[in-house]
Amino acid sequence: MGKRVFNFYAGPATLPLKALKEAKKDLLDFRGTGMSVCEISHRSKDFQAVMDEATALVRELYAVPEGFHILWLGGGASTQFFHIPWNLGVEGRPFAYIHTGSWAKAAIKEAKFFGEVKVLASSEDANFSYVPRRFEPDPNAAYLHITSNETIGGIEWLSFPDPGDVPLVVDASSDFLSHPVDWSKIALLYAGAQKNLGPAGVTVVIVREDLVARARAKSLPTMVSYATHVDKGSMHNTPPCFPIYLSMLALRDLKEKGGLPSMERLNKRKAGLLYRLIDSSNGFYRGVARKDSRSRMNVTFRLPTEELEGKCVAEAKARGLIGLKGHRSVGGMRASIYNAMTPKGVKTLAQFLREFQLANA
Repeated sequence: MGKRVFNFYAGPATLPLKALKEAKKDLLDFRGTGMSVCEISHRSKDFQAVMDEATALVRELYAVPEGFHILWLGGGASTQFFHIPWNLGVEGRPFAYIHTGSWAKAAIKEAKFFGEVKVLASSEDANFSYVPRRFEPDPNAAYLHITSNETIGGIEWLSFPDPGDVPLVVDASSDFLSHPVDWSKIALLYAGAQKNLGPAGVTVVIVREDLVARARAKSLPTMVSYATHVDKGSMHNTPPCFPIYLSMLALRDLKEKGGLPSMERLNKRKAGLLYRLIDSSNGFYRGVARKDSRSRMNVTFRLPTEELEGKCVAEAKARGLIGLKGHRSVGGMRASIYNAMTPKGVKTLAQFLREFQLANA
């Protein structure tokens, strides 16, 4: 194996090395079948075993209760932006959203094609640098949608709001499986795999049965309806086989490392190391997110000038620390430190940033 760098891209992101090594073997011969894992039929017992294990691991690690279905779908999380209002809409009832940045904005845009959207709260007044936790709920809403972690601004819901009797829908694409969640508050949670689970190409949807019943009551295109995928076990059409397989390997790795409680503690330590460095830099590094809303997945920060930011990104890359340039829409810098980013990688980045400050302050 050639030299590995520390990958801080926001997605597709770094994956567990153990999972990649296992996949390397199965690309040629999957479990003695004489076929690649990319070649076996999705209808075969061999792949059904993969699907069953991946689903069981999500249910176990997330402690998903009975009454929820776990679906493996194509199209990315952005496809769910319109699947959700299409499936969950109720005539005469608006869709409620909390606007926390670029991904929430994209979800709001798609929902408007299907009915009235009420934005109950927004942090646009401060350039989406915080999570707006105070808002007046709408008890008549068909659902309340939040984006649990905004990768661009680097803000995260550290605890979910209580939606009351309104179903809470969570886009957890960038903090999926990074900490336990309270399922008593959640009706539907979805995530694209490519940030914190597996490779791009598959989206996990965890949906409560009563919301599947809403879909059943509608006349929907076959592939859009959650009921279709529940009834067919995510096998109505050919699923994204390889991304599901590699996600299964990453889920095994997560279980071996102690599951979500252990991973949450590790993620807090990793993020804490970088935020302490930023806060103690005498203003050389400036955190973008408000302290009470800082993401544990995407650490966003600025330097005194854009020129210094460019220099920092270039020198970091030369040291094997890649993907630190901020999103093109906001600039700055961003270190994405998802589950698979090792403590060694974060410590190496912190040491580089200390040295860079000493050389350039």
